[in-house]
Amino acid sequence: MTLEKLNNTLAAIDNINNQDPNTINVNGENQPKELVYGQQMTDCLTQYWPDANELLQIAVRAQHIKRWQLKRSEFAEGKAGYYQWRIAQGKFHAELTASIMLEQGYSTEESEKCASILRKENLKSNPDTQTLEDVACLVFLMHYFNDFAAQYTEQDNEAKIIRIVQLTWGKMSERGHEIALSLTLPDHLAALVGKALA
Repeated sequence: MTLEKLNNTLAAIDNINNQDPNTINVNGENQPKELVYGQQMTDCLTQYWPDANELLQIAVRAQHIKRWQLKRSEFAEGKAGYYQWRIAQGKFHAELTASIMLEQGYSTEESEKCASILRKENLKSNPDTQTLEDVACLVFLMHYFNDFAAQYTEQDNEAKIIRIVQLTWGKMSERGHEIALSLTLPDHLAALVGKALA
């Protein structure tokens, strides 16, 4: 496995995510949402799992590759529709990433292993799948929890926020829990996490 092949694959993922029509404000500048998300995922992995293998590095960057393609509105409303959308997204991200890897010279076996991580298969038995889940949960807490909490606080629905934190916590490993508890969250968010874990 060569560093050049890895870097070319990550660049190809970024090139796709750079086309995201949805933007997010970063330091006063609008940037493609999924491009920013992919880089936040990689930053988190590098910080807390510096020895992560190549396939996991690719899966982490590609977690939301071209996520805007499959719209939530194309699936039924409610929980069942949401899960169908999530599963469809996982398959889509996995297939697209595997095809990029093959183009960059990875083997079919390597591409399929990475696709399996992206489909979140064997969550509790595959450490790479678990780490991807941990990284996604940590990035949510670090970068997206504040806006998410504000949305439901406005609706006076703190119970919803607490339930989401509990669900998020349940997906994480012990290592993920340790890192999450070490994060310096704003007081109002730390209080919500405290309630969720009480």
